[in-house]
Amino acid sequence: MNNTTTYSILERLPYTAPFRFVDDIQEVDENHISGSFHLHPDLNFFKGHFTDNPITPGVILTEILAQVGLVCLGIFLIGDEWQKQQLPFVLTSTNIEFYKPVYPDETVWVESEKVYFRFGKLKCKVMMKNALGETVCDGMISGIQIKENNVTT
Repeated sequence: MNNTTTYSILERLPYTAPFRFVDDIQEVDENHISGSFHLHPDLNFFKGHFTDNPITPGVILTEILAQVGLVCLGIFLIGDEWQKQQLPFVLTSTNIEFYKPVYPDETVWVESEKVYFRFGKLKCKVMMKNALGETVCDGMISGIQIKENNVTT
């Protein structure tokens, strides 16, 4: 993988701060992706989850898994076809197990392995690790490719 590929994927993400949870992509190919995100202590959700002992909500960890492990991989897989898309992928299902808390100022790494990609549906086995290499959470995540003519308003 080269820096152009990483830049291209990151530029195509349909998210901006404060809801973009991908800092870097370390590896990507047709079958897997790995990337990371640093949970800055000033992120808004830490102010209220939990009082005097903030931890990252499971829904945010799931979103990190989805953005790195599903959307970034999906953008890579559809390649130049992305230009025809309004949104690259939207989440359709998750089955995530949580094992360890993630605190403010931690960096997490996501590994995602493609289970299948067909008919515009992508399913991946995902895992998140902390700086100690411990598994924070893992599971399965799926999404569907959304084309402009599929979107209703």
